[in-house]
Amino acid sequence: MALERPAASGKRSRRMLAILEVLADRESIALEELARQLRVSAATVRRDLAELADQRLIVRTHGGARTVHSSTELPVSLRDTQFRDAKRAIAAEVARLIPRQRYAIALSGGTTAASVARALADHPELTIVTNSLSIGQLVTGHARFKIIMTGGALRSESLELVGALAEGAFSAINLATAVLGTDGITAAGGVTTHDETEARTNNAMVTHAQRVIVVADGSKIGRLAMAQVAEIGEVDVLVTDPSADPAALAELRAAGVEVRVAGS
Repeated sequence: MALERPAASGKRSRRMLAILEVLADRESIALEELARQLRVSAATVRRDLAELADQRLIVRTHGGARTVHSSTELPVSLRDTQFRDAKRAIAAEVARLIPRQRYAIALSGGTTAASVARALADHPELTIVTNSLSIGQLVTGHARFKIIMTGGALRSESLELVGALAEGAFSAINLATAVLGTDGITAAGGVTTHDETEARTNNAMVTHAQRVIVVADGSKIGRLAMAQVAEIGEVDVLVTDPSADPAALAELRAAGVEVRVAGS
């Protein structure tokens, strides 16, 4: 059973995302102005800024905050509040692509892949191989599932196990389907993520799967992150939502990817 965050925690996460969005447009802002925009007290904003600064997502200034480099990776606790409806629709579409029989599936980390894990809850018999602590926790209560967790070093930003141990685990198992979350996908650059070690680990998953399904909300389509996980020729299916850029989707189709737009 999925563990739900308390409502207050979700509200605070949404507020911190709003702060990051303001800083993406403005680069810097005064604390008092943020408080007015968010309709909360200055003390509340000050606490939020302190936490964002601790995570190196912003830089505190005298009386406010300024942005850091725009490619900074959001921690999974904040990403989980973004595009929830789109991720649910994507997950439901992926669940329809998984045969309802004995089946082995790999799930990478990421909040969209976690939504897929939730959508598979009524599957009669799955073996799930994952390097994601979040997904492992989500599916551990399903008695009909066999769960295999890889070893590896923990990335705190994504709560994924990465490195040689995780790569070795994926390499030792034959997978029917790999469901791969991503920070960006383009026809030219393939599937990409922010961290090179995570990219190598997920590439091991891709290499040992008969079919690769990439799950990505529209904000990731046409976007290129630092490290390549897979070339576009290794991707069989992309499942996204109607907000995805049509031109980028056309390029992906032309490259041989089956594109499914969930909720359209």
